[in-house]
Order: sequence, then C-alpha cells, then structure tokens
Amino acid sequence: MRIALLTEGGYPYVSGDAGVWCDRLVRGLGQHRFDVYALSRAAHQEESGWIALPPQVGRVHTAPLWRAEEDGVSYGRRARRRFAECYEELAAALCEGDSPDATAPSVAGSTAQADRFANALYGLAELAHDEGGLVGALRSETAVRALERACRAPGALRTAREGRLPDLLAVVAHLERALRPLSLDWYDDQGGAEGASLGSVDLCHAASGGAAALPGLLAAHFFDVPLLVTEYGVRLRTHYLSAGGPPSPAGSGNTPSAEAAPAVRALLAAFHGRLAAEVYRQAACVTPGNAHARRWQERCGADRAKLRTVYPGMEASRFADVGDAPDAADPHTLVWVGRVEPAKDLVSLLHAFAEIRREEPRARLRIVGTAAGAEGRAYLGHCRMLAAQLFPYEAAGPHCVGDDPVSFEEVGAPEAPTPADAYAAGAVVVLSSVVEGFPVGLVEAMFCGRATVSTDVGAVVEVIGGTGLVVPPRNPRALAKACGALLRDPARRARLGAAARARALELFTVEQNVAAFHGIYLDLVSRAPVSPHVFDDDGEPHPFAVPAEARVPGLWIDLAARGTGRQSPSWAAGPPVGEAAPVAATEGAR
Repeated sequence: MRIALLTEGGYPYVSGDAGVWCDRLVRGLGQHRFDVYALSRAAHQEESGWIALPPQVGRVHTAPLWRAEEDGVSYGRRARRRFAECYEELAAALCEGDSPDATAPSVAGSTAQADRFANALYGLAELAHDEGGLVGALRSETAVRALERACRAPGALRTAREGRLPDLLAVVAHLERALRPLSLDWYDDQGGAEGASLGSVDLCHAASGGAAALPGLLAAHFFDVPLLVTEYGVRLRTHYLSAGGPPSPAGSGNTPSAEAAPAVRALLAAFHGRLAAEVYRQAACVTPGNAHARRWQERCGADRAKLRTVYPGMEASRFADVGDAPDAADPHTLVWVGRVEPAKDLVSLLHAFAEIRREEPRARLRIVGTAAGAEGRAYLGHCRMLAAQLFPYEAAGPHCVGDDPVSFEEVGAPEAPTPADAYAAGAVVVLSSVVEGFPVGLVEAMFCGRATVSTDVGAVVEVIGGTGLVVPPRNPRALAKACGALLRDPARRARLGAAARARALELFTVEQNVAAFHGIYLDLVSRAPVSPHVFDDDGEPHPFAVPAEARVPGLWIDLAARGTGRQSPSWAAGPPVGEAAPVAATEGAR
C-alpha cells in the first residue's frame, strides 16, 4: 500500500511537533510504502534538517508555509474573472452570520455556508491547477475589494461590518498564507515535479487538521483518494486559544494574536471553522486521540460514524525498569514533571503543598521541568520566589542548616538523569494544569506504576480511568487533601499505581497505536473507489491491481511495476466491483 503522510511543521523535520509519533508509525508499518508531503513553518526548521528516515519512506516532498515568492503567473481576463468569482464566494461564506446582528461566526456554519465555502475553495484550487499558481492573485487588490464587499453586504457579521481597511488587509494576508498549499504542484495529473502527484497514492493520512489536511482535500477532490485525518490536538481549538477565543459579545502561523482587531479575529475564526468542517466532511475517517478531541470534532461538524478514537502510542520500554522494580521512593515525596509554563499552574501546587506541610511536616516537593520560552522562564522565576516566601529556610536549632522542602530540577541533572528517574523519585506524581490536551506526563507516570493526583482538565479523566485521584483545577485545598490522603496510605498508593500501569500498557503503547492504524488503512483502501491510475493492457482501469496485503516483506509485487499492465487473477476477471457501503466505525482502538 502506498500512503501519503501529510504533515505541517512536523515529520520529518528534527524540530517537528509530531515527529516522534509519525516516526513510530512509519517504522511500525514496514510492509507499506510512505511518501511524505511536509509543509514547513519557518526557515530554522528547514535548516535543522530531517531525522533519519527508514527505508519504507520512498520520497519526501517539502514546501514552505513561511514564505511564498511571486509565481510570475499573469492571469488573462477569463482567469481574473474566475478568481474574482471564487474569492467573492469564499469571502461571503466567511462574512455571513447566522443572524443579522451576529457578532461571531458559528463554529462550522450552516449547510449552505459549508457548500459555499467548499465550492469557493475547490474553485480556487482548480484555477491554481489550470493557471500554474495563485499567490499573486491572493495578494491582489481584487481580493481586498471582494472581501470589503462581502463585509459590507446585508446579513454580514456585525463585527465584520465594523472592519476597517487595515483589518481587511490583515485578513487577506492571513488567507493568502493559509491557502498556499493550493498552489503546489502536488496535484498534477502527470505526476508533478519528481513524481509528486498525490493522485498516485492509495491513501492520504493527514497528521493534523488545518494546512496539513488541505493537500488531502484536493487529492480527494481531484483523484478520489481517501483521506484519513488524525488529530491529537484539534487545530481549531489551538486557533481559538492562541487568538484569545472566538470573538463574542460576552497555526500554523496564520493565527492572529489576542490583540488583533475584532474583525480580524472573527473572519479568521470563520475561515478556520469552515475549513475544519470541510475536512471532517470529506475525510473517510477521522481519528481523535481522546474523547476531549472527539467532542471538539463533533462540535465542529464531524460525522460521529466517521470517528474512531486511537490513543497516542508511547514508548513503554523506557519506564519498564521503574515499573517492574519494587517501589523504593521516599514515601513523603511528591513529584511534578513537565514543561514549566503558566498553564501548568505551579502556583496552585505550591499553595497546596503549604497546606500539606502543615499536616505532614516531612513532606517534600520536587518540581522537575524545563522552562518553555521567555514566558516560561519568567514564570519559573516567579514560582521560585513564591516557594522562597512560603517555605523559608528554617533551621531546627542555632547550629543546624536550614532545609528547603521544595526543589526545582531539570531532567538530565544528577538527581534526575532520565524522566523515569524523576517519576521514580516520588511516591505520588502530581499534575496541576488548568489547560491540558492529552497528558503525556501522566501516562509516563502510569507506565512507572505511580499513584497520581491530577486536575480535571482535557483528557485527564479519560486517561486515568479510575486509577488515580482527580480534583477541580485552581483548587489548592482539594489538591492538598488528595495528595495528603495518598501520602498517608501506602497500601492505596500501591493499588492505584499497579492499576495505572496495567491500564497504560493496555491502551497507550506504540504497538496498540500502530495496530489500530494498520487496520484502518486496510479498511479504507478496501472501500475506496478503483484508482484511475492503474490500467490493464487495453488502457482500462484495473481494479485491485495492487492488493493491500501484497506489500509484505519480500515485495511480491515490484513497486516500479505500479501503473503498468499485468495479468488479472482469475477471481478478478468479472466486471468492476462497486464501492462497498460504509461500515460504521466503533469507539476505541486496541
């Protein structure tokens, strides 16, 4: 099977966001061939290079999202008219409100708005395909005027009607960047540059929504290639969080800041919402990484029948020694492990620990983590000062040295050489976040067999599943009470830790993740239409010329023979088989 892996700012770049997950998936499915189509986010990402690629990666096609040079394409009168019509449709789909006085767009929009957005999007893609590019047109005055007319039209969003010329210019610039994948040469009927055409693959797998899924949408539109979309963090949610939430009365590099004008935020929220809805509508299958992401996808218009939860796969062997060994940790020590940033709410954890110390004077807190950027470093400094105020160096006598019950450490230091050593240092692992997607650190603690106390955010409850204690976020008193209960009860800690490790090994390993995607690949390809790019000796489409299970170690079928004539087996001599009826997907993948 030939799979196009679509990424944005991730695999195969060394500094990619989802590089580890994609690499494990590709290496675990050695019987298939992967072609990687990667969109980069910044110059430094391309300069950092690629990770070492396994032999099953056939080709890597890259394109930058961070720059777009003038394509030199000059449109004729008919092409200019086509562009104006399509862009006006796109702008109208973004500006239309659900009611005359609406200030913010709905997440997915109405069916009419979704159809209008899709027609405009594919119309622009076809124009780029026919004319050789779209960059200059998306930057033109025609685009600005079309957006202005849509904002001033009757029934437009009230926030959009209030947009000024600088706001419209900002929106046009953001849309040009977001739509750059439409101008790529990955959709050429003849294979594009160096055989880059997505029409020659059996399946497109987008490693995220947003810009990464755009090439998959066009492959489905032009070539009927089935699209699989995996989201471990919903891109639309990321856009809302980065922009301060959708404007209301109460990525990818194209996400506005929270200080952007209301009109800019409203129009771009509408664009990302319409794009997400179209991706979910056209995808053959959508695999959220947890129920939290699944609820977001359903809210954005995803069909429940297409959703299939596949938990992220993590390397359990790194924590096997700690998980298998007897618990030798200090029974009075709490451990927090992660990336230091305001969303982790270490301030509440420190206040909770102050209450714990009043009842358990021997208790200690080890904070193991690295600051994330300038904001993280400033937050770490604030937490250090707060800890010094809450826990001054108090000596037991005039000839004793004071003891600090709170320590700030980093993974790699002598006290915690590896993450496994950090988790092994405490009897209880604490997660105090106020915002969390899939809690990777929590799963690592479960692999180590540690009892946990967590705040009820993101997918925490789904991951824990009854094997740890969960408290409300921003509630130091509840956090202190739960931690104190476990510190005083070693038998309960042991039971919860053993149950947590068993659950993690069942649901969150690399093996279960790879097996789940292998089954999904076969299911989607078996139900996909016959590829028009495989022909017999008479030039007629040849159904099932490359059976999915033919690509096993040993290569029964030569990869270079794809697209050439070959003799049909006796069981395929009849008329072409029609597409099978869709089979409803089930929740949870093992």
